[in-house]
Amino acid sequence: MRRLDQLLANLGYCSRREARQWTDAGRVTVRGEPAGDSGAKADPAEVRIDGEAPDHPDGLLLLLHKPAGLVCSHNPGEGPRVYDLLPERWQRRNPPVTSVGRLDRDTTGLLLLTDQSALVHRLTSPRRSVAKVYEATINRDVSPDEAAAITALFAAGTLTLENDPAPCLPATLEWTSPRTATLTLTEGRFHQVKRMFESQSLAVTALHRSRFANLSLSDIPVGTWKELPLDLAIG
Repeated sequence: MRRLDQLLANLGYCSRREARQWTDAGRVTVRGEPAGDSGAKADPAEVRIDGEAPDHPDGLLLLLHKPAGLVCSHNPGEGPRVYDLLPERWQRRNPPVTSVGRLDRDTTGLLLLTDQSALVHRLTSPRRSVAKVYEATINRDVSPDEAAAITALFAAGTLTLENDPAPCLPATLEWTSPRTATLTLTEGRFHQVKRMFESQSLAVTALHRSRFANLSLSDIPVGTWKELPLDLAIG
């Protein structure tokens, strides 16, 4: 059971103060009857708003194909945001829809979005060791010997990054060409992929995340998303 004004506000329909106007106007019904009191409690399954069932009352989990040029920030001052791709109502939800981890502005690929804080914590916790796969393009050709040395270093779990004394966890690196490689990480440090290659005097010129745990983009077009069930097993 949830208060109607809280339900409307949490799902992004209106503010709790405005909810009274919605109920007074008959826009909210419970079991087919006008709600009347915005402070009354009701089962969301029995509520209709403008004749329709509440919009995802139990929460959202989205798999987004992030394009380049968007930031994973709620601050509009930082530029175009991944959240701008979502319906306006979803952008007003409380708790807010947020990303599970972040991708840089120029990084593309798989990004999970949810308003379930417990899910964010579970999937970003270092104890979970969730595998994330990145496709990296670098600025110059790497010789077979250099590639083998870098692969071994990343796998050893001894690589330390500037201003980050703890060594990176072992990571799997597979070279697909002299300038492209697939890197699998089980942690998510700040700009980690770029910093790992920079430690070897290599600059990443393009980066794409193709997999998160057992999830992939499949045929999701750039800039669009698909909904995932909240009880989906991710791991």
